[in-house]
Amino acid sequence: MRKNLKSKPSNSLVLASVAFQDHITRSLLQPLSDPLLPRTRNACRHPGTREREEEEEEERGLQRQHGQEEREYVLDPAPPPLTLAQKLGLVASPGERLTEDEWTRVKARSVQREESAQPCAICREEFRLRPQVLLSCSHIFHRACLQAFARFSGRKCCPMCRREQYETRVIHDAARLFRHRCATRIQTYWRGYVARKWYRNIKKTIGPEDKKLRRKFLEARLQELNDSFVRYCHTDTEAFLSDIDRSLSSSRRVFQQLERKSASEPRENDWDRIKSQVVRRGVWDCPICLTALRDPGLSTESDASGRRAVLLSCSHLFHQLCLEAFEGFTADGRPGCPLCRSAYHKKLI
Repeated sequence: MRKNLKSKPSNSLVLASVAFQDHITRSLLQPLSDPLLPRTRNACRHPGTREREEEEEEERGLQRQHGQEEREYVLDPAPPPLTLAQKLGLVASPGERLTEDEWTRVKARSVQREESAQPCAICREEFRLRPQVLLSCSHIFHRACLQAFARFSGRKCCPMCRREQYETRVIHDAARLFRHRCATRIQTYWRGYVARKWYRNIKKTIGPEDKKLRRKFLEARLQELNDSFVRYCHTDTEAFLSDIDRSLSSSRRVFQQLERKSASEPRENDWDRIKSQVVRRGVWDCPICLTALRDPGLSTESDASGRRAVLLSCSHLFHQLCLEAFEGFTADGRPGCPLCRSAYHKKLI
């Protein structure tokens, strides 16, 4: 019995114990991360993961600048090498990573359920342009939401189906859907604006068929034209009116000069005809002083007040003193008739 107790263990038992010890050692010596400290969160990553993510971010930035479609890629780092216990089959080895065809089938299931069009199951907000990830169980979340869930739960499992040791793939279906939706909305607003503008122009140019509405339409159009004319002319109205006054005064002076040049002194027969016109008219008041003239006999004697009358070639009759006073107060050298403003010759009667 003493010999059996001192005998060496078999080689298989030694190999198994060494394999278990190695597996336990690697599992226990992995760096632990504090979920509340973002600095220790990066410590549990596989070496080279940070550099790989930075390169992928730079590549995606270049693709956006060149207008290329963003590429989908697996976010999980490469699995660590198998331990001796996993190689001997003593401990279950992690499953193999999904191939491209398997990822295609997983994404097809997600597209069939239209998960990209629905809000994120963690934060209950739309994806829009924020980064989203597809899990190997065909569920979709915000990348930041999934990282926060894994950090605070302390284990890696799907928030929906609780599947552990899932794989993560960055996709851009929600971003493309959001861009398409925004483009559709912009086109809708633009077409509505064009249609409303066209309708307003048509409404301004074509009146309604109803008589009352058509009358109101024409009144509004006329008011718009008047307002536009006033707005156009309000700054130069005074200058415009002053120019018209100057033009009228200059034209009046020209016509008066022409009348004076063309007027000739009437003869005796003409004066008789002018006297007959005065008699037919029957007006025997001086237009200047508004007092009675002499008697209708038209004698050479003066009237009761001692003022003689003067007859103008335009067939108007005045007191001599009134006409001389009028001529003395006028600015022109030879004024026109006080009534008709025409050049005249005068004769005492």
